[in-house]
Amino acid sequence: MAGMDFATIARAESERGELVLRERRGDDGSVLELRANGIFVMDTLETSTERALATVALATVESPRSVLVGGLGLGFTMNEVLADHRVEECTVVEIEPALVDWMDDGTVPHGPSMLSDPRLAIDIADVADVLEQAPDSAYDLVVLDVDNGPGYLVHDSNRSLYHPDLLSEARDALRPGGALTVWWAAEAPELETSLAEVFEEVVPHPLEVNLQGRRENYWLYEARVA
Repeated sequence: MAGMDFATIARAESERGELVLRERRGDDGSVLELRANGIFVMDTLETSTERALATVALATVESPRSVLVGGLGLGFTMNEVLADHRVEECTVVEIEPALVDWMDDGTVPHGPSMLSDPRLAIDIADVADVLEQAPDSAYDLVVLDVDNGPGYLVHDSNRSLYHPDLLSEARDALRPGGALTVWWAAEAPELETSLAEVFEEVVPHPLEVNLQGRRENYWLYEARVA
């Protein structure tokens, strides 16, 4: 990008490919940016929708005592979940151990303070496996922020997450009155259709954001259990 400088802060390789944390310097100051296999995942400049993912989900459930967050990212969804005093336990499932390490050891400067909450548990695993193995009625909320959309999957294997079979596993893991909320970078009628096959009520939430001077809409898809 013109007028911007980039510096790699950390880099890791796994069986899923390359994970890079880099610093972007420009008119907005110094910004951390996370990329997986070259795909932009998130940065520390525009975090409103990551935080809205938590607040929208939390507002739907009367007593969100136990919350599962799929995807650590740079911690902003998790942090917003833990800001709710009703939450008694929050499990974050992250498939990349390097990202957990970077948050824990201060490579991501705000990471250690975010990870210090005693209600937090980090599970280094595939969230699809965790949902498949979860006991029935284990959670009040399941929050997924692992991809940008069907054309921008961070890992191709994540496609199964949005299939009715796996969504049924997520529904079974929810208590009555619980909800699943999914972050998406674009309107996704196919996801809404899949959710509607499994859940009693599906509500899309468009969120307007400013991305480096461009106005865009991100989307949250909220699916509720009766």
